[in-house]
Amino acid sequence: MCGRFAITLPPEAVRAFFAYVEQPNFPPRYNIAPTQPIPIVFASARTGGAERHFLLVRWGFLPGFVKEPKSFPLLINARAEGIEQKASFRAALRRRRCLVIADGFYEWRRVSEKGPKQPYLIRRIDGEPMGFAGLYETWSDPTGGEIDTACIVTTTANQLMSNVHDRMPVILPREAFSLWLDTDRVDPATAVELLTPAPARALELVPIGPQVNRFANDDPTVQAASGETLRAQA
Repeated sequence: MCGRFAITLPPEAVRAFFAYVEQPNFPPRYNIAPTQPIPIVFASARTGGAERHFLLVRWGFLPGFVKEPKSFPLLINARAEGIEQKASFRAALRRRRCLVIADGFYEWRRVSEKGPKQPYLIRRIDGEPMGFAGLYETWSDPTGGEIDTACIVTTTANQLMSNVHDRMPVILPREAFSLWLDTDRVDPATAVELLTPAPARALELVPIGPQVNRFANDDPTVQAASGETLRAQA
């Protein structure tokens, strides 16, 4: 499960990491929630997947066959297991794979049976951005209006994440970006092989305060540490 994440690095650093051609100037976001606009990276089919582009989309995937969005479940995540067999995601896995831009995400752990859950910020130890494996789709309504939508692919938790939750986003290594994005030359079966947990040693879990529980709180205080950071054993 991934229900909140953040993008706080400078736009120029994010652009250099993902190598897209546009130069968007976006503010830092510390508490992104479902249905809000999120940035994705996709590859241009006209250049054989070599040229990458930036796009803002709605976080909440709508397959093309949906007739009425209000009656369709909000798909913010897609489980990697069996994804190629699921009607909602099959077409996008074949033709519309993307990277969801992030530099941290949040999960909650139940500390006691009756008490509140403890939120954690999960981020890379080296401070670099994260490229979540994602799928996107442009949904068209009967009047010709269009909505660009996307979801994040999740997988089983690695050893570190399992302290908090049994699922985590698929954080693709930088060297796998081109394979995931190139839908012309990389078939779904090969792409699915990339959907594995990130190495535990690359991440850290930072306990934070309850400000993250309200998505209206969207400033640096959301990520203020409230305890000892957890890292994988060497």
